[in-house]
Amino acid sequence: MIFSTAISARAQRITLAVALLAMLATAACGTGGDTTGGSAGRTTQAATPPDDKLDTNATVNARLTLEPTGLNIFGTSGAALDQLLLDNVYEGLVSVDTAADDKIVPRLATTWDQSPDGLTYTFHLTPNAKFHDGSALTAADAVWSLRQQIAPGSKSVQAAKFGSIADVSAPDPATVRITLKQRDTLLLWNLSQRGGIVYKQGTDFTTLDGRENGSGPFTLAGWNRGSSITLARNDTYWSAKPKVAKVVFHYIKETNAADNAQQTGQTDIEFAADPTLLQPFSGNDKFTVLRGTTTDKYTLAFNGTQAPFTNPDVRHALRQAIDKHALIQAVGAGTSIGSDVPPQDPWYEDLTGIDAYDPGNARKLLAGAGFGNGLALTLDVPNIYPTAISDVLVSNLKQVGVTLTVRQVEFQTWLSRVFTDHDFQLSLVDHAEARDLDNFTKPAYYFGYDDKQTRQWYDQARTAASDTDRDTLLKQVARQVSQDAAADFLWLGETFTVVRSGVYGVPQAETSNRLNLSAIAVGK
Repeated sequence: MIFSTAISARAQRITLAVALLAMLATAACGTGGDTTGGSAGRTTQAATPPDDKLDTNATVNARLTLEPTGLNIFGTSGAALDQLLLDNVYEGLVSVDTAADDKIVPRLATTWDQSPDGLTYTFHLTPNAKFHDGSALTAADAVWSLRQQIAPGSKSVQAAKFGSIADVSAPDPATVRITLKQRDTLLLWNLSQRGGIVYKQGTDFTTLDGRENGSGPFTLAGWNRGSSITLARNDTYWSAKPKVAKVVFHYIKETNAADNAQQTGQTDIEFAADPTLLQPFSGNDKFTVLRGTTTDKYTLAFNGTQAPFTNPDVRHALRQAIDKHALIQAVGAGTSIGSDVPPQDPWYEDLTGIDAYDPGNARKLLAGAGFGNGLALTLDVPNIYPTAISDVLVSNLKQVGVTLTVRQVEFQTWLSRVFTDHDFQLSLVDHAEARDLDNFTKPAYYFGYDDKQTRQWYDQARTAASDTDRDTLLKQVARQVSQDAAADFLWLGETFTVVRSGVYGVPQAETSNRLNLSAIAVGK
């Protein structure tokens, strides 16, 4: 699983329930699936000038929110790692184009073939790829890397996604062949994520916190812990070289501080800008505000293994007690989707009609579950989210007789207490990883959701004869998860990026889990 903190703390308190940012302009919210955010931000940006009009020695300073706890992308969870390293420092056989609804695109493999029975994939590697230490990247490295994913007892955070692989081989130095135990309609997608990274054969993953040897267009040039991470252009990169010399990521959690850094020229790009604080940048020819889609699913988790959440009526009541549209208005932008599946996924379905806002019925359900005289619950939430979020949750739940105690914790504490030890009642976090519906097929996951039919449908989807059949089955999974009230999906985030005039090629979609920097450029 991957988490994100795209919404950072701010001084002003407003009403919300999961990741708040008060609106500067109120946008109308109607029925399920509506989007709030007004007309703020552009979906397109100016074309990049010709190379002779660019400063290829430029350093770009960019703001991010959550600093990684370590750089071992093989064994450490967290969206901050994917955001920083995928496509920049490390590469896989394939990648995804976040600007084209997550289309699978070539990376280290220029082409690939699939056998008619769907059990064999053959990838043809680019002939010129090299690791940062100068050694050639060959099929042997790709084979070794995938074998680390499927090895018994693998420490990879994505090892479970490759259970369909029977064998990986290299017929020649430029060819990788994957043989499957059964069809796997999600194989290419999983190969495009961190589990598909090609490492140099023999890499000691325990050393990756302090050093890297990827094959991407950037190298890791420095890490000033608690402050910034610097990536430098790989001048020997096998494909088109970056158009800037360095990118420095400054980790600034507080939104007002981030806005100040952008306005005063300390940063050139402000990722994850607060949509309610865009006024200084909107209509200002010194800046462009970009708007993009995300996979940031702000999720209220129930500990499904503990009372009172073992009672489905309690879970349904809590979902019906929370006004999702009010939350979206409070944060300033977002979409109500009612599930763990965003609209860019082929199996998306608007499920906001399930457990729609109905505080009256929520009170009836709680009374029927034995809590007519009230219920006291505790919410664990990382302190990187604004307190206004929990203020709204407290207010909403109070209306149905639930007293909510909010416990703000450091993100590391949340990872330990909630994600690892499952020591919680309610939890709020941004599930930023794309296509992570499989979390609801893992009874040992921190949600504690255990449904045999859901697991069966998911397994059938992975082995389906066609993508159409897969999508139908995954829709059933998403619907069942929502009908069972396995969690509450508060809203899908929308991302805003503020860019200084003269900076081009800035990523603007799904930037909290993937941030391909290769097209960034600075005009002279």
